Amino acid sequence: MADTRSNPATATLQGACGYEAWSKGWPGRWCRCRRCAESRFAPEGSRPYPGRAVFGSPARWPISRLDPPMAPVNDLVRNLILSTYVPSARDIERRWLLVDADGEVLGRLASQVASILRGKHQPFFSPNIDTGDHVVVINAAKVVMTAGKAEGKFAYRHSGYPGGLKKRSYSELMEDKPEEVVRRAVRGMLPKNTLGRQQLAKLKVYSGADHPHEAQSPARIELIKRTPAAAVKGGAA
Repeated sequence: MADTRSNPATATLQGACGYEAWSKGWPGRWCRCRRCAESRFAPEGSRPYPGRAVFGSPARWPISRLDPPMAPVNDLVRNLILSTYVPSARDIERRWLLVDADGEVLGRLASQVASILRGKHQPFFSPNIDTGDHVVVINAAKVVMTAGKAEGKFAYRHSGYPGGLKKRSYSELMEDKPEEVVRRAVRGMLPKNTLGRQQLAKLKVYSGADHPHEAQSPARIELIKRTPAAAVKGGAA
């Protein structure tokens, strides 16, 4: 460490890597690279300034009784260099879950199914990795649409030619393809990229109570029921 000023409270300190930090105040600032971290500790019983980090200076000041005890070099490096767990494909065990859509509101059903497909219920969730489970939705024909959305909401598609835009109301789509209604709602809550399409492929929707996935033994789960605000106010009164 090179000291260019006589006042230790306002000194230009140079670390082991050559980085100069302008230090003002009592604990000051210092470089946090690995090289400086390993050379930050002085021999036992000495430090450059009382209560201040050490940069590996040959000149030492006597240590103060108020200074904290020196920690091993390995502990400091371990605290400075943090690592984040990133799951890999072999670490992910995908389960099969069964959801009954009988009497469920379409939007609330789709939001919870999309969360499971993305893997947000996992402790190691990562937004750029597919960590979700497979979901089988049955009784899609009995899903409920509130606030007149069945007549006022439309499903659009385009043939690719000029004037080829076509639309159908959700009430008509529920009569012909109720599975498409649930799939469209879930797709709108997933990322609009390759990862979202990969997650959507794990969704299996069926209009009735039968499904061809008995071999996977899907575990039935109950969706979270949200109490309307009006009911909560009425109960509190």
